[in-house]
Amino acid sequence: MKGKKLGAVEERGGAKALRASRRGALKPLVCSLMLIAPVAQAEAETESDRAKTLAPITVSANPLGLDLNSTTLPASVLEGDALIEQRSGTLGETLKNLPGVNSDTFGGGASRPVIRGQTAPRVKVLSDGSEVMDASSISPDHAVTVEPLLAERIEVLRGPATLLYGGGAIGGVVNVVDKKIPTAVPEKGIEAEAELRGATGTKERAGAVGITAGKGQFAVRVEGMKRRTSDYDVPDWPGGKLEGSYSESTQGSVGMSWITPRGYVGLAFTHLESKYGLPGHNHEYEGCHPHGTHLHCGGHDHDHEEEGHDHDHEHEHGGVPYVKLRSNRLDLRAEYQDPFAGFEKIRVRGGLTDYQHDEIEGGQVGTRFKNKGYDLRVELQHKPIAGWRGVVGVQNAYSDFRAEGEEAFLPRSKTRSNGLFVLEEYQLNDWRFEVGARQDWQRISPSGGASRSSLSGTSLSAAAIWDFAPQYSVALSLSRSQRLPNAQELYADGVHLATNTYELGNADLGRETSHNIDLTLRKHSGDTTFSASVFHNRVKNYIYANTLDRYEDFRLIEYTQRDAEFTGVEGELRHQFTPVFSAAVFGDYVRGKLTGGDGNLPRIPAARAGVRGNVTWQQWSGGVEYARVFSQKDIASYEDSTPGYNQVNAVVAYRGRYGATGYEVYLRGTNLLNKLAYNHASFISSVAPLPGRSVLLGVRMTY
Repeated sequence: MKGKKLGAVEERGGAKALRASRRGALKPLVCSLMLIAPVAQAEAETESDRAKTLAPITVSANPLGLDLNSTTLPASVLEGDALIEQRSGTLGETLKNLPGVNSDTFGGGASRPVIRGQTAPRVKVLSDGSEVMDASSISPDHAVTVEPLLAERIEVLRGPATLLYGGGAIGGVVNVVDKKIPTAVPEKGIEAEAELRGATGTKERAGAVGITAGKGQFAVRVEGMKRRTSDYDVPDWPGGKLEGSYSESTQGSVGMSWITPRGYVGLAFTHLESKYGLPGHNHEYEGCHPHGTHLHCGGHDHDHEEEGHDHDHEHEHGGVPYVKLRSNRLDLRAEYQDPFAGFEKIRVRGGLTDYQHDEIEGGQVGTRFKNKGYDLRVELQHKPIAGWRGVVGVQNAYSDFRAEGEEAFLPRSKTRSNGLFVLEEYQLNDWRFEVGARQDWQRISPSGGASRSSLSGTSLSAAAIWDFAPQYSVALSLSRSQRLPNAQELYADGVHLATNTYELGNADLGRETSHNIDLTLRKHSGDTTFSASVFHNRVKNYIYANTLDRYEDFRLIEYTQRDAEFTGVEGELRHQFTPVFSAAVFGDYVRGKLTGGDGNLPRIPAARAGVRGNVTWQQWSGGVEYARVFSQKDIASYEDSTPGYNQVNAVVAYRGRYGATGYEVYLRGTNLLNKLAYNHASFISSVAPLPGRSVLLGVRMTY
């Protein structure tokens, strides 16, 4: 797809940020994004502008089938050449440059998406609309079992998507769409793609292949990938590399579909194996335990002194511990037009997962995490009733989670959840109105005599989008969302050395209630395009890991409920100066704090601002991006600030065809200034910096 740029396909344009009250670190962001106003005012509506309107990009995570310019909450879609050139080894790292999106990196093997300062369990990762039932919501050292190298597109919904996907989506949704289940029979009977890539700084070696074949009403898909990286380079770091930052991953799947002119039904089986190191894992803290709200470590009561504790002693455990992960998953996907009277479409998504995660040190399994469960979701889109078009749906999920071994800080628990939702829209001239409701029921049954949790939650939303002028729209969304506590927040009790914490749950936790307002301004066509959002999310009884005490890098955390609020701004502005050259400015900022001046929330990403330039000429494309990540000084108790840093990234690509085969050769450089950088959103930011300079060369072919 010619002309895709460095970065994401972000709502087909740039962004306008509203004036922020904060003037320090965000001043460059505010000043650059204020350029929107004079540029947009000077641009006249001409026939050529109308001709530049791009084809709409449908967001499949929204069951109404809306495009990016019609969603009431801001959304992003990463696909095509942009996805190929931005894919990293983990989902979080692949998405981290999108406005409002970061990642909670954990070395090279694991990272989860962070949306507007929130991550799992408030950010839900989906596999084409179905829940990914791994253990990534438990801890950041547990990898998300979604492979970016095999993704066809990745959709990000920023803001509460609770109505559609339950309380776990109170912060946002990441929907990864793949090809493992064919939805159409190839025109020539067969389609195939293959990709090879290698990098310097991470020593990545990766390859992927996929083949779809079909005849008549049947199609079969076979695909697989393999990736291997070494401990990555870190500038100004002892030894020059981060020990334990390596990763290995292998995945294969086979799928089959029955396809008719009115829809399809298909199944796919996927097997994943992964191995990655756990940097920062420290057995000096394995004897730490709580005395009330204080830590007892090293043979003495915690007093922030280091006397009596030998930090240089030898351990019986050799080498850096690592994770060995295995996942078997069976997916069901189906869509059918006009299934019965009164309905336009039925859509079914389901997944059956068998997951195991071993943490190994010295050749011995220290802790084993297992999760077996399923997720089933059915959506029915009804025909218009008095001008209203909408979807009703049901969702049912079950999970049997257990932890065994030295760090089994969670008891075995069985979680059953059910959801019922409705989403309706009404079009009136240049206005589109959207209302919705969802009811959730959850029951968690722990072993070991702990009390059972049985709770319900109700979520409501109302939104409107107004096309107030050609090319322009403004969207306002109001929502009340409820999230129910998970098993970890309720029942955790034990040492978790991967994150250097002792975790304490609270069986008395209740539901949390979020009241969110989101305002988005867009210009979606013409030489100048932008999208800018400002939001405020006030949460009653917010559940978070409150640090009660700290000994060196080890923390005593307790899951606590307090009122909190999130306020932020994000956006991007793009201008096409010539048919060859375009440029953009972008940035985001979020502040997470306890209400009433009681302090800040932990691990809130630092503000960012940057500029990007892109060139497209014949079969060539390229871009250079500069971003400033500011220092984060709005920190929680016992949390350390992180310094700011500069990032320079670049990409160049050549695309061509040889007969029936299309090919792309791309070269991508990241952190070209080779700066030492710390990710404030990471649990282990101080002991696991981000990678240094790396150059990646990739080749992709399609048939």
